Amino acid sequence: MSIRSSGRRTGAGAAALAIGASVLLVPAAAGAARAEPLPPRPAPAVDASLLHRAGTHVRARQGAPALPDDVSALSWLVADAGTGAVLAAHDAHRRLPPASTLKTLFALTALPHLPGSGRHTVTEAELDEVPEGSSTVGLSADHTYRVADLWRGVFLSSGNDAVHVLAEMNGGWDVTSAQMQAKARALGARDTTVVSPDGFDADGQASSAYDLAVFGRTGLADPAFAEYAATADARFPGGTTTDGSPTWTYGIENTNRLVTGQDGLGRYPGIIGVKNGYTSQAGFTLIAAARRDGRTLLATVMNPQWGGANAVYEEARSLLDWGFAAAGRVDPVGSLDPPAPPATPRTVAARAARAVTPERLDVGTPMVYGLSAAFLAAVAVLTGAGVLRRRRDLP
Repeated sequence: MSIRSSGRRTGAGAAALAIGASVLLVPAAAGAARAEPLPPRPAPAVDASLLHRAGTHVRARQGAPALPDDVSALSWLVADAGTGAVLAAHDAHRRLPPASTLKTLFALTALPHLPGSGRHTVTEAELDEVPEGSSTVGLSADHTYRVADLWRGVFLSSGNDAVHVLAEMNGGWDVTSAQMQAKARALGARDTTVVSPDGFDADGQASSAYDLAVFGRTGLADPAFAEYAATADARFPGGTTTDGSPTWTYGIENTNRLVTGQDGLGRYPGIIGVKNGYTSQAGFTLIAAARRDGRTLLATVMNPQWGGANAVYEEARSLLDWGFAAAGRVDPVGSLDPPAPPATPRTVAARAARAVTPERLDVGTPMVYGLSAAFLAAVAVLTGAGVLRRRRDLP
């Protein structure tokens, strides 16, 4: 066996070849099992650019149900929350105003710093910037609230007053906006621009059906987030003592109608959240998740063009129904997982070394295993660095 090089062999190249020769000449221990070839690499991932193309994308197999024809949203997506596989989508990366669905990203960012066990006394300054006419849960200055109640105000009532108070507790409005932006990028959600953490209309603020699905999926993995998102109703303190205990309460209800079943829609079977929104610029928006038979699906719907206030729920229901019926009958058109970082010579070498294990080689000799791993790692480094190059075949 030989390796051909274009030009002189460097000292490193010669060392690699020497290692290779050693590997070939060392005999296996007596009675050792014969080395088996490494398993084949998995099939390449779906083209990540597919979801960036305009239009509707689905890869249906024979017998798959047809996509629902009553979905008018400008952008939508259906995905498996467990695997991250995107089952179907329409203009998934179209940047649109998200309305209060952006509160999911706010929660992902601030909730780890502000657990529900804490207490906080609200100030006038914290409520001064709440947009007039926007949704609120009814906070009062100089009242002490349990942080868990503030979070229920965010998730159930979509309370912008609760968002403003929690954002100030988190370091301020601008700090929270910057943290949300960084969180979105870390999750691979690159369509999102955060201007106002409460999701209220603001110049330049945008997200996408893809990014909202990423936020919903990530949030459901956090037990506290998932519990708040699934809560249908709660009692909220109207007056409090100095330790945050309520002196009297009033009822609040989740504004997500798939969770409560309001307006004759009926509670969606298996629903587990996540968040809805509405503004005049965004129209109606929704992230919905449901679990059936151990499988969790996410549907995101942005700005339906038909129907009224219930259209966003009806369209999400149709997409979830389709997703559950299509189980095992469609191939993914993308993934909610963030893209892997580009390979470098160092990471290639590390992966090659990790790939060679005694279990995979089925070789009992430690010396053979060690030299083989070293040889493959050396070749990977030198190939990546351009030291070893294959010579053209001679005539």
